[in-house]
Amino acid sequence: MGIREKRKQEHYEVVVVGGGLSGMCAALASARHGARTALIQARHVLGGNCSSEIRMHICGASENMKKPELEEGGILYELMLENKSRNDYFNYSVWDMVLFEKVKKQENLTVYLNTVMERCSLSGSRITQVECYQQTTETFLDIKGDIFVDATGNGSLGYYAGAAYRQGSESREEFGEPDAPEKADNHRMGNTLLFKAVDRGTSVHFKRPSIAKTFTEEQLRFRNHGSKKYSTFDDSRSDNDYARMANFSTSSVDYGYWWIELPGEKEDIVDEYEEIRDELVACIYGIWDHVKNGGDHGAENYDLEWVGMMPGMRESRRLEGEYILVEQDILSNRIFPDAVAYGGWAMDNHVSLYDFDRLPSTVKCFEGAYTIPYRCFYSKDLENMYMAGRIISASKQAFSSTRVMGTCAIGGQAVGTAAAMCIRYGCGPRAIASRMEELQQQLLKDDCYLPGYHNTDRADLALRAAVFASSEKAGSPCSNVINGVSRDEKEKKNLWESDGIKPEGEVLTLTLEKPEKVAQVRLTFEPNFHYPIKLTLSDRRRAQQRIGVPPELVKDYDVILLNQGKPVKRTEIRGNYQRLNVVDFEPELCDQVQMLFLNTNGCKDIMVQEVRIYC
Repeated sequence: MGIREKRKQEHYEVVVVGGGLSGMCAALASARHGARTALIQARHVLGGNCSSEIRMHICGASENMKKPELEEGGILYELMLENKSRNDYFNYSVWDMVLFEKVKKQENLTVYLNTVMERCSLSGSRITQVECYQQTTETFLDIKGDIFVDATGNGSLGYYAGAAYRQGSESREEFGEPDAPEKADNHRMGNTLLFKAVDRGTSVHFKRPSIAKTFTEEQLRFRNHGSKKYSTFDDSRSDNDYARMANFSTSSVDYGYWWIELPGEKEDIVDEYEEIRDELVACIYGIWDHVKNGGDHGAENYDLEWVGMMPGMRESRRLEGEYILVEQDILSNRIFPDAVAYGGWAMDNHVSLYDFDRLPSTVKCFEGAYTIPYRCFYSKDLENMYMAGRIISASKQAFSSTRVMGTCAIGGQAVGTAAAMCIRYGCGPRAIASRMEELQQQLLKDDCYLPGYHNTDRADLALRAAVFASSEKAGSPCSNVINGVSRDEKEKKNLWESDGIKPEGEVLTLTLEKPEKVAQVRLTFEPNFHYPIKLTLSDRRRAQQRIGVPPELVKDYDVILLNQGKPVKRTEIRGNYQRLNVVDFEPELCDQVQMLFLNTNGCKDIMVQEVRIYC
């Protein structure tokens, strides 16, 4: 009797392994830019640490609104706006659907869920295929590719392929980082399980499970685990600022706790994932028992609604690229000539739950943002592999800032965009360095902010157009829509704002240098980054949000192409809730592009941050 085996072979131009936010954004960007792309995800849902399996909210450069002008745009913001348009009450199943729908609808993208990469094949220093197993269909898959993206979170593809990687902390001497330890070590941030509790309005009993560990108030004295809000509370500061304050609580009976964190004891934390999970389960129920039954923590009426069983990982391997980002780059707000992403989250290093005598996190805050160079996103050893997510080329100190999901997601979009360029030009990642301006300008065009860079796209006809508006507010002239920056920055407003909305609408007209066959108009609207829109289990974070999509976003408008004063094409957009809008036409000769704005999602003024026009 023979052995039965189902095996398929597939070939794609770009293969992305890992379906967290960084892998999703990489795959979507690659497919949108024309590359036949595969996304391989080991789980049945997408999103990684922000999925319904783990439920961590997305943090990024804005530091939970401490630096709102640094909120990530691009595909990540598109996903969050899509979720906001249909999920006001923070349902994680709906969020799963939003992510699933986005990848399933994307042309050029094939998604493999429940598919684990088991090994890879190489020819020299080039990856030729990944060998996977899809458990639900009992199918082995040999997936060949031209360009590969490791978005696994653990750097698994690079690790299997023999790429150089790092774990733990570098010594202070290696890079001269002031906050690195004197000697290199293998200390790492650990894995965490989260929970959600709800107030039932009446006393709720909790029966301690036999597996639960026991914790005392003395052991948890540096870890906030009660509902009391102390006088030191200042909502303008980030949670991580308060990690250093033993007497502060973020009303964390309802959601937590990020500090239930275990790093394991073996050389490689990946090897201990299952053991760490078991220990975390014992810890989370033991801490909840302490909160409920170990004194007055304001939890009498609280009931566990959900407890995760899949730990979220903070740290494992970091793959080495052509450049290793270091602490000094972050603290100096360094602008790299090959910048393709940015970060602004504090340098935030956690310790184990069992380090009872230490605060759960050491935080070093800084003003502003730093950029991340392209050289951090591709392997120095493998000629056709990019890295995306927390595994990019960074020292441990720099990683403590770059590791958060918002930063990982925009890096993923940069990687996917670059991977598609590799396919277009028939080259590998290293060669794209000579086309850096093209890559950077494409990222800006796709609503990816790059501090220190602005739109200089020679193909954008709007940059040479004359701009007229039916009305404008002082300080927000219509000329701002072509000033090259598509968001407000700390020192400058970069938008046109109308003075109210007339019954017949507000008009913005761009007169071209000469008649052109216009095929596309791109508009970027103001969403007001000062209000968060992320999915979260935290009652505090939920209270910061507004019902519905951002009211500032334009809802209804027309785009009209005119030639010698006569309309030749018109497209009507109704019910918009996205920031970036791309309006395509069959190419039509015109000398003016006019936008008639009729309505917003609730704001009394029209606000537009950028207009681009392309043949």
